[in-house]
Amino acid sequence: MKKYILIFLTLFLVFSCKEQKLYVSKVEASLIEIKNQTPVTTLEQEIAPYREKMEKEINTVLSYTPTTISRKDGNLESSLGNLMADMCYEQANPVFLSRTGKPIDFALFNNGGLRSDIQQGNITVGHAFEMMPFENTLLVVKMTGDKIAEMVQFLMVEKKAHPVSKQFNLLIKNNDYQLNINHLSFDKNKTYNVLTSDYLQGGGDNMNFFKNPIQITDIDYKVRNAIIDYFSKTTSIQTQLDGRIKTE
Repeated sequence: MKKYILIFLTLFLVFSCKEQKLYVSKVEASLIEIKNQTPVTTLEQEIAPYREKMEKEINTVLSYTPTTISRKDGNLESSLGNLMADMCYEQANPVFLSRTGKPIDFALFNNGGLRSDIQQGNITVGHAFEMMPFENTLLVVKMTGDKIAEMVQFLMVEKKAHPVSKQFNLLIKNNDYQLNINHLSFDKNKTYNVLTSDYLQGGGDNMNFFKNPIQITDIDYKVRNAIIDYFSKTTSIQTQLDGRIKTE
């Protein structure tokens, strides 16, 4: 009898130690309603101070223009394009000069980068954002004479009012051209420091001549910030079409 009891206990322990397989016998589900704990009115009250601050800053008056400054008032240039290129040049040149000991020769941007005219009257921070809504940074690229010649061919084929600063004067004569940079005839054997944006330097808007320059200098200055800084220090904005790029 003791023998059978011992066998029974042994079998009990063996089977009780075996891993049990579990099976899903039933699935139950219920809906739990999630209620918005913060009323809309409370959210609006929390956001209101930030909205008021933003509106105040965006409506801050920086300068004044006696006439409307347009993107489309010329064929190969525009009053807004001339202004934009000149503003960026004036703000960036002292920074580049202090870092390198050399000046920027001229500035060139793209026609498509200008998104809004500036109407006659006060110029606000909002106008700067409307004019330049992108987060582009100013770069100075050191270019060979061959690259500048490639740039000129691009401008001749495009026939658009790309913003260029007043240091650049291009006269197009059928398939030929005459170019002066800083009142000196273009020298294909020289190198030139050209101000542009990081977007264009990467070949944006098909401006591939900006790619692979001799050197790139990031002056850590956003295009929009340069525009705002220029407006802030200039009481009245004066700009005009002056024949920077023209045909004969």
